[in-house]
Amino acid sequence: MQDSLEPRHEFWVGQRVHVLGDPRRIGTVKYVGPVEGYSDTWVGVDWDNGEGKHDGSVNGVRYFHAKSERSGSFVRAHNLNQGISLLEALESRYKSDSTKDEEDEMYVLSTSNQRVSVQLLGKDKIQDKLRRFEELTSVSLSYMGVSSPGIPSQINNTVPNIKELDLTGNMLSEWKDIGIICEQLPALRTINLSNILMSPYKTDLPILKIIQVLVLNNTGVDWQQVELLRPSLTTIEELHIMGNNISRILPTSSSMVQGFDYLRLLNLEDNCIDEWNEIMKLSQLRCLEKLYLNKNCLNSLFYPDNKEQHESEVTCYKPFQNLCRLLLGNNNIGDLASVDSLNLFPNLVDIRLSENPITDSRKGGVPRFVLIARLAKVQILNGSEVTPRERKDSEIRYVRLVISRLHTSPEEIKQHPRLYELKKIHGIEDERPSIGTTVLQTISSGLLSITLNCVGASMGEKPPLTKKLPATTTVGKLKSLCESFFKLKSMKLKLYLQEEGSPFPLLLDNDTSSLMDLGIGNDSIILVDQERS
Repeated sequence: MQDSLEPRHEFWVGQRVHVLGDPRRIGTVKYVGPVEGYSDTWVGVDWDNGEGKHDGSVNGVRYFHAKSERSGSFVRAHNLNQGISLLEALESRYKSDSTKDEEDEMYVLSTSNQRVSVQLLGKDKIQDKLRRFEELTSVSLSYMGVSSPGIPSQINNTVPNIKELDLTGNMLSEWKDIGIICEQLPALRTINLSNILMSPYKTDLPILKIIQVLVLNNTGVDWQQVELLRPSLTTIEELHIMGNNISRILPTSSSMVQGFDYLRLLNLEDNCIDEWNEIMKLSQLRCLEKLYLNKNCLNSLFYPDNKEQHESEVTCYKPFQNLCRLLLGNNNIGDLASVDSLNLFPNLVDIRLSENPITDSRKGGVPRFVLIARLAKVQILNGSEVTPRERKDSEIRYVRLVISRLHTSPEEIKQHPRLYELKKIHGIEDERPSIGTTVLQTISSGLLSITLNCVGASMGEKPPLTKKLPATTTVGKLKSLCESFFKLKSMKLKLYLQEEGSPFPLLLDNDTSSLMDLGIGNDSIILVDQERS
């Protein structure tokens, strides 16, 4: 703390402020008054980003309770900004000319590493259009220090045609202020309140009935708050509530979430949900098409039987009847039963399972072709389109892999619910394909055409080699052959299978697995790399 002049403004506990000159460093006033051992008045602030100096106590005297051990600090009033109104932010963002310093920062480096100034073509025309507030339809005021709506009637008179408003990272925290803004902007359909610490909704409902897209990422809004706001969200189509530490879905009047009659997209990414039963509470949202659950803590999932309460309790709608996209990346899903259950969702065609144990070969996961074969309807997997050719190749590879295993473990048949269906589709018998099938050879003795491609930086330029290899060739044996083919003595090799549609090649890390075991088919490409020490 440093002594300075008396504060120029009055501050109060609960007020949102930011550091003078840095609207991204925002906090909440927790104390205003003297501090023992220092002169005059200080403002105690609990910083949103947790970067303070203490927990609200100094020299053994407690002045306030910060949310963590080092998120609080004391600041002189003249070093804090109480924020500006919405219209002041508009004036600042869209009517002020760029400063010389800002223009000086617009440059590229020449080949001789010299700065070359960049001039925006048509800059004056763009600025002139942006200054005509009545024509603005999309406005971004992110991190502008907005703390109040200002005079309500002036908002509508100044910017009557705004359809999209981005208020990310500002200091508005009361729902009544958000309601005032929405009420004064009759054309508004999308509002982004991300990174605003919203106070819990208390009394009168904010007027949000015109909003179709509401973004509440990193706002602290939990599902209980969403339920309280629901009567005001009568036309909502997209709801984003990422990063709010949500662990439970808590409907107010039933065991199932009701209402939200037009909600098509619900984004619950980066939360703490670890039970699929919580997600099932959303299954009667009949218009829901896209559900984003990346970065949660889900261990498994299921689709309920027709007679379970999830369908019969509220309506006769099938659970998740219109869901077509389900993102489950970066969870803890590790069982194939969960993968198979995705086939039961009536219209699900776009699925993300990346960064789960089930897709991690180091944790016993399965490769992309197995997922495609087990997921009958998937058209997009982990963001990549599943083409008809990739589906056919994947299903045939999968059948080959399963049949080879059934010879030694017949009981494993129960773990492959699509096996008989796929054998029929592709005309595959237990040991040989039907006449006319060119992709499969006889499983036990056929030769596979494999292209080997050296990609290691220290291997030099070597042309790809295409070899006919027995399907029983193991990964370890193939490494030895590559040493001989490419004259790579004394190198430790790593092999990768390059799969169509997969952004990354699949590491072949089990030396005892054969090409047949891995489902590697004819005309496959294997990358040969050097193992890093």
